Amino acid sequence: MNKYRRTFVDDQLVIDSFESVEKYLIDLQDRNLDSLASLKQWLKDKSELEAVLEEDMAWRYIRMSIDTGNETHQKSYTFFVTEIQPKLAPIDDVLNKKFIACPYVSELEKDEAYAIHIRSVKSQLDLYREENIAIQAFLAEKTQEFGAVSGAQSIEHEGETITMQKAGLLLKEQNEPLRKSVFEKMAEKRCADVSTLDGLFDTLVNKRTALAKNAGFDNYRDYKFKQMGRFDYTKESCFEFHNAVEKHIVPLVKKIQQKKLSKMGKTIFSPWDTAVNAEGKAPLKPFQSGQEMLDGTIAVFEKINPEFAGFLKTMEEMKHLDLESKPGKAPGGYNYPLYETGAPFIFMNAVGSQGDLSTMIHEGGHAVHSFLTHGLELTAFKSFPSEIAELASMSMELLSMDYWEEFYNETDDLKRAKKEQLQGTITILPWIAQIDAFQHWVYENHNHTAEERTKFWMELNERFGTGLVDWTGYEETLSSSWQRQMHLFEVPFYYIEYGIAQLGAIGVWKNSRNDFKQSVADYRTALSLGYTKSMPEVYRKAGVDFKFSSDHICMLADFVAEELEKLGA
Repeated sequence: MNKYRRTFVDDQLVIDSFESVEKYLIDLQDRNLDSLASLKQWLKDKSELEAVLEEDMAWRYIRMSIDTGNETHQKSYTFFVTEIQPKLAPIDDVLNKKFIACPYVSELEKDEAYAIHIRSVKSQLDLYREENIAIQAFLAEKTQEFGAVSGAQSIEHEGETITMQKAGLLLKEQNEPLRKSVFEKMAEKRCADVSTLDGLFDTLVNKRTALAKNAGFDNYRDYKFKQMGRFDYTKESCFEFHNAVEKHIVPLVKKIQQKKLSKMGKTIFSPWDTAVNAEGKAPLKPFQSGQEMLDGTIAVFEKINPEFAGFLKTMEEMKHLDLESKPGKAPGGYNYPLYETGAPFIFMNAVGSQGDLSTMIHEGGHAVHSFLTHGLELTAFKSFPSEIAELASMSMELLSMDYWEEFYNETDDLKRAKKEQLQGTITILPWIAQIDAFQHWVYENHNHTAEERTKFWMELNERFGTGLVDWTGYEETLSSSWQRQMHLFEVPFYYIEYGIAQLGAIGVWKNSRNDFKQSVADYRTALSLGYTKSMPEVYRKAGVDFKFSSDHICMLADFVAEELEKLGA
């Protein structure tokens, strides 16, 4: 992988103080923009500096999340978000004003890619308030407390301390007393942190609300929608999504669960029953090690498109992967773009499950997206909204299914894996709607108490749940279950995108059932656009509609239901 050759920033730059980058900012601030050519060069130089800064912060975050207990890594990341970022903010505002004031901007706007970028810059100018710099620095540091709390959670099992990720794998075992014991240990551990996370969330909500009010908004939701560049849909679109999922997806999930209960000879689930195979089979274990998972994924990608496999091989050569679960590691998984290098970094917590395989392929889809957009002219063009980013990852999950024989020799296991994937594709949608509806309420009612928040969460459980799980005796586990969602703490309002993209991914996969080669070609074309086209246009290039109406969601739900029937689910 060829890293971009710098033409503006020194190759040997070490960012150990704000002064180390200040001269580049002064250059950009003082430069004369007296032609369209000089404006474009200015944008390229600014973009190069942004890529350098963002990649520097990325590595600090990556190292910290790999080892949350490492004080050096923690201090390194904290230094950047408290000492560098706050000082960048006012200068960034000056540079944005300089850019928009340039008379040649109107010429740039004739190009759709630049027009989209200019639209985003104008939004940033509208939102900027000097008094928010300190709040943003506080939030950047404070949100990391969630990872520290959740990353430290573990249970004792058979004399060994295991992560919550590994413990979760035991909930797939057929031994019900074992599942019950593990579930109760996990619940006890999480319940012990409920008060801590409630307090952290209260602080975050209060600070985010103050941020929004400083910028002239009634609530943080409205502020965040503008900050995230949600130009192609509104809060009402989200409510439409919630309603459609409640109407068309929840009944399908209930049908799936009822079939499972029937096979298990039960009329209602205990909380530790929902992940186990209903036919009495052991959990799927597609691989034994992170390396085996990676090798298999590369082989799968080779069959979809050899170019995609090459991207993962490059990441392996560059050691841009940390895949296995281990103590002290932050939970979850991510693909972190590295805008200057071009080859991103994949972080995850694999323990050998089918869910891990899906995660690897999901993050691999993000990685493909990063590689395909590396050559775009500006960093802004490859910093795309999540609705576009998640289309890449979720489509890859579904497109890859026909090649999972790389992991499964037995036809029955392969069929089971596909059923689990499709069921997960559907069952995640009510949870996405619930988390999103929760966020809307939280910030519209920002003066709420923890008790009121819990009450509303329980109402959402009624709305988006199936009523087929008996939580008697474990009410606190259910009422605090929102605390397991990292996005609420670290990246607020970043979750509905998964639902929107899931709909698009189902559409991409639906198309592939008719013409796989063309569907993959359309998918690649869409990803290569980055954010040089609007969201609806990117989806159109992928061969799907960007909408979440009741009729559209009903059609997709029917299609998945038919495919599940073919698999005997």
